[in-house]
Amino acid sequence: MTSRALTVGFDLDMTLIDSRPGIREAYRALSAETGTYIDADLAVTRLGPPLEEELRNWFPADQIEAMGDRYREIYPTYAIAPALAMPGAREAVAAVRAHGGRAIVVTAKHEPNAKLHLAHLGIEADAVIGWLWAEAKAEALREHDASVYVGDHTGDVRGARTAGALSVAVATGPCDAAELRSAGADTVLADLTEFPAWLDAYAAADRG
Repeated sequence: MTSRALTVGFDLDMTLIDSRPGIREAYRALSAETGTYIDADLAVTRLGPPLEEELRNWFPADQIEAMGDRYREIYPTYAIAPALAMPGAREAVAAVRAHGGRAIVVTAKHEPNAKLHLAHLGIEADAVIGWLWAEAKAEALREHDASVYVGDHTGDVRGARTAGALSVAVATGPCDAAELRSAGADTVLADLTEFPAWLDAYAAADRG
């Protein structure tokens, strides 16, 4: 058995939480406030990358920083309450703890808003690290010595691989199972309801 303590990282949006209803409302509020058209229904189909990447589709380059700041400011008002826990999310975190491990959240989202989501939904993480996307997620994964990273986007797969962690992908976000496998995911699950059984098998193999 390895002496390495188990630490599992999780992405947030469309991995642990379905944030689409609230994000849709936040985009609509920003659109109404600025008078700039934003197709909120389209925007929520491509969650994962940093907010600024989405805002570039709707605002001139010289407005992106200000619009990002304003979006994050109004986000708690519109986006926290409507969000839902993804099926199996709480059980996945509990499964890590049942194996004596730590569950951390590593997300591209503004860290204070990520913490608000988790608190509202009663999902307790041992650490929450925000503002990291794709390969940059490896910074936090290495710092916390995570051996597994669970996410729904090809960017999450790249982050795990950059960190030298096992990439467990869930096909619950904008990337389907084939895309996730092509990106190099070590394991692709339909959703987090399959994660506890996967973790049991992973832990048993590790002990062996």
